Amino acid sequence: MRKLFKKGYKTSCKARLNSNMEKKMTINRKAKKTKKPIVLCICGMAGSGKSTLAKRLAEKCGLKYYSGGDALKILAKEEGYRTLERGWWESSEGIRFLKRREKNSKFDKAVDEKLLELAKQGNVVLDSWTMPWLIKGGFKIWLEASLEKRAERIAKRDQINVKEALKALRIKEKGTKAIYKKLYGFKLGEDFSPFHLILDTEYLDADEVFEVLCMVIDNLRHSESGQDF
Repeated sequence: MRKLFKKGYKTSCKARLNSNMEKKMTINRKAKKTKKPIVLCICGMAGSGKSTLAKRLAEKCGLKYYSGGDALKILAKEEGYRTLERGWWESSEGIRFLKRREKNSKFDKAVDEKLLELAKQGNVVLDSWTMPWLIKGGFKIWLEASLEKRAERIAKRDQINVKEALKALRIKEKGTKAIYKKLYGFKLGEDFSPFHLILDTEYLDADEVFEVLCMVIDNLRHSESGQDF
């Protein structure tokens, strides 16, 4: 392991994220003025459509977009992993980095600490598997879909067969759940207690999911309950 990740790693890692996350992961939109800063958390297992949806909501609402997965990829790349734009987490390289994260939680801790700082600033959309449990306030959305449906979507996206996608998803999700159970004690994909809205996307396309959530968010922003964003 490089010297960077020995003594003082935590500080170095956070410093790199401070610059890299905002350069590579932010949709630069001027946040709309509201009575209280908005924080949206979008969550769901791989293939649920959470990243695509989170980016679209950020653009529509004039908010900044931050992704925990993208931040981890930045750190992986700096560690020498060959990160790809699409489907990297299900690739052999992505699984190798996952195994490393299972043994050492410093990557995940650094990313989550940075996301918590950004959440405090407000007017953000957070695409994250941890923030719904770690932040107070905000509006938290879970996108639900079966393993089979999600595998179909990933197979189509990455141009692989469904059997390969299913295998990769099972390995990835087992490891990811273990990481967060050990770090924070929650069961990803099983504990839905933090969420204000759970939307089944099994039979909805991306545009339909977007339209539903736009309507929900617009209603919240124009109601008294919207003050709890």
